[in-house]
Amino acid sequence: MAGHSKFKNIMYRKGAQDKKRSALFSKLSREITVAAKMGTPDPDMNPRLRAAVGAAKAQSMPKDNIQRAIDKASKGDGENYEEIRYEGFGPGGVSLIIEALTDNRNRTVTNVRTAVSKNGGNLGAPGSVSHGFDRMGLVTYPASAGDADTVFEAALEAGAEDVASEDDHEIWTAQDTLHEVARALEPVLGEPESAKLAWRPQTTVDLGEGEAATLLKLLDALDDDDDVQTVWGNYEISDAVMEKLG
Repeated sequence: MAGHSKFKNIMYRKGAQDKKRSALFSKLSREITVAAKMGTPDPDMNPRLRAAVGAAKAQSMPKDNIQRAIDKASKGDGENYEEIRYEGFGPGGVSLIIEALTDNRNRTVTNVRTAVSKNGGNLGAPGSVSHGFDRMGLVTYPASAGDADTVFEAALEAGAEDVASEDDHEIWTAQDTLHEVARALEPVLGEPESAKLAWRPQTTVDLGEGEAATLLKLLDALDDDDDVQTVWGNYEISDAVMEKLG
């Protein structure tokens, strides 16, 4: 079990979330409704819903919005969303896994393909890049949860497999122990920012300034799509390059 790793999960939303808060809340609401429909509307009895509600709270989503999303599922209201995964390539040969929740498969694939192709990439066939990733559980805490040693010890006791502590703390688990580990961490570290299944790359690709700039435009375009929930990738962008890109 390593105590530190340079890998960051590629959920490119953090830097822009303030100016896109309404869109972010919409995506969080969609995940809550889907999670509640797939199980029970009680977060204590539904691990996926518990994680979705926790993620919404971490983004300061109002309680009324959270409850409204759960009520939609309980009453059978709203759209029926389908989970879809797209795989493809970005600038510099970066591998991308794009997860979406949609009520219109044709609309979503058209929008995703357009965003990718206009920004230096292309979609591939199912399985074209996922073989280069490991499907794992990921529990995320802010830096304020504790220092790296404290989080490492808590994760070890909870049964996690790896920890990466940089700007925040990423605690990696086997996918079938995600919610067990997340629950074991709460008494020590508090409620996590998120607890979800994730795609962790087996190797990463270092990007130069030009490729990084194009990739960030691609990630912004995908983030602007209401149907796209999460984008994972195997890229690394150095601090020096990020500073140049501003």
